Amino acid sequence: MRLLLKNAMIYAPAGVIDSGFIAVNGDTIESVGTKRPAGEFDSEKDMSGKLLLPGLVNCHTHASMTLLRGVGTDLPLQKWLFDEIFPVEAKMTEADIAVGAELAMLEMLACGTTGFSDMYFSSDLLADTVCRSGMKANICQHVQAFDASDRYDNNEYARKMERLHRNWHGKGGGRIRVDACLHGEYTCLSEDVARGVAGFAKDNHLRMHIHMSETAAEHEECKARRGGLTPAEWFNKMGVFDVPCAAAHCVWVSEGDMALMAEKGVTAVHNPSSNMKLGSGFAPVPDMVARGIRVALGTDGTASNNNLNMMEELHLASVIHNGHRCDATLLPAAVMLQMATRNGALTQGRDDTGVLEAGKKADIIAIDMDKPHLYPCLDAAGLVTYAVQGSDVCLTMVDGRILYENGAYLTLDREKIMAEAKAVVKRLYQ
Repeated sequence: MRLLLKNAMIYAPAGVIDSGFIAVNGDTIESVGTKRPAGEFDSEKDMSGKLLLPGLVNCHTHASMTLLRGVGTDLPLQKWLFDEIFPVEAKMTEADIAVGAELAMLEMLACGTTGFSDMYFSSDLLADTVCRSGMKANICQHVQAFDASDRYDNNEYARKMERLHRNWHGKGGGRIRVDACLHGEYTCLSEDVARGVAGFAKDNHLRMHIHMSETAAEHEECKARRGGLTPAEWFNKMGVFDVPCAAAHCVWVSEGDMALMAEKGVTAVHNPSSNMKLGSGFAPVPDMVARGIRVALGTDGTASNNNLNMMEELHLASVIHNGHRCDATLLPAAVMLQMATRNGALTQGRDDTGVLEAGKKADIIAIDMDKPHLYPCLDAAGLVTYAVQGSDVCLTMVDGRILYENGAYLTLDREKIMAEAKAVVKRLYQ
């Protein structure tokens, strides 16, 4: 099927096109330009008054935690996690987790997210839910080991990770990818389990998704536990950095950690809302960017954010470091927008998307510019970074397929999902 998006403002690599055309052929962008492409189209959409952007990529979240939105408000991370979150999660079934993910996808699609990286209790049911949504996702079953004597071969989480990979990696025409995952250093006390996960990732050419140095306590306790090694140094020793790795948070990484991350090609996934809400601190994002470390953005889960609005994450990530460092030039808007789009796609291992140009996958979102807070548009990157709200998104397309348009979901049943979510919440908190 051939689709033409016409008369749009387009955020293209070569610069902003004021009244342009994007031709989509199947799942791929055929052309981007100022002139109408030749040939017939099966469908045409007049995008006058709309700004077209690459889809946003949420590189660290726990989608099903929509069901825990508001749990443990105003608590520090360790108390929040162990005293409040873990007890509720213990009650959740696989069906609950799938419903929570569907609720998350409703939220993400409406805010312009086309792909996300999810770390949670993943299962066939959850993977099937994501696949049917039409979104792109790198999903993983996190592996934990609270007993230092635990063995990889006997770890139940590791078996679930392997099964998820076996059943779902590459499904949905490549939209679904399975990453290997260690939840974190402090939740994996067994070196045998850590090395096993790293080995599985390397043997199967997978990417890795981890939490790293989110809090000062986590960072320092690791050093005390691991003979002076920081979390980054320990992960590297375990072989975790021998494959492409996305490390969420990186708030307390040292100069040596950043040098190691740059050397090993580790991506830092910045989660500003979560880090500020939980009082974790300010990740040294300007320093990481200066070192050439790829930085992508994530929301974290809704229990620590409390939303999945990537436009809000983009805005906060742009302003907090300027204020913290007293320097308005640190992170230009165009750099930040790249973190939310192209960098996110590359972090997922998807070189074929994240930018609006011919030959890339048609992962496109549209912003309704007919809003008082979006006029005038003198600088598109600056407008998106500092002014656009998630609610300004009026269209979300993945692989050339429109999944959300003007409040309507075309692949998800909003009413059914909301009803199921309400029933689950009632049971979890009765």
